Amino acid sequence: MTALKLYELDRSGNCYKVRLLLAMLDLPYERITIDTTAGESQTTAFKRLNPRGQIPVLVDGDTVIWDSMAILVYLARRYGSEQWLPGDALGEARVMQWLAVSENELLYGLARARVTVRFSRPFNLEQCHNDARPGLEAMEERLLTNAWLAADHITIADLACYPYVALAEEGRFSLEPYPATQAWLQRVVQTPHWVPMIS
Repeated sequence: MTALKLYELDRSGNCYKVRLLLAMLDLPYERITIDTTAGESQTTAFKRLNPRGQIPVLVDGDTVIWDSMAILVYLARRYGSEQWLPGDALGEARVMQWLAVSENELLYGLARARVTVRFSRPFNLEQCHNDARPGLEAMEERLLTNAWLAADHITIADLACYPYVALAEEGRFSLEPYPATQAWLQRVVQTPHWVPMIS
């Protein structure tokens, strides 16, 4: 197998979700740090990989995939099993519903709250918290009666949603009202081959 390359930054939640799946699939890969704060994602060379100038980017031989959701889907299909992304229409749709939450309420809510507090980005913290709540409420409702978001086992839906929920406190967002979600965070940590964000 050609060595995989991941262009990423260790403190990025979107990059972390890809590293989680790579670890859980036990796939070796080369990490290439791209410091977005230093403009490294805006160079001509990097934009040949991703014209959007964003991380993460996965290179698998001659194949280049950008966007964390697309990378999760690619890795699950190419190297994983249907555990990670079901092959039936309903199972796949249930995963995609939570990928949408990860890219909407969790990104615009929790991720933006985090960069506002930690990296002094100019977002409105209260609005970020308001944007996050519908996603967390949907997760809590699901997790009150189910161990995982999209199936009866962990899938890429859980990995997609995990990082920014796990980092919620960094954006001054309390998870105290969401006990089932807190318990789910612990189940993800206990999954074989889990890795911390900074390693």
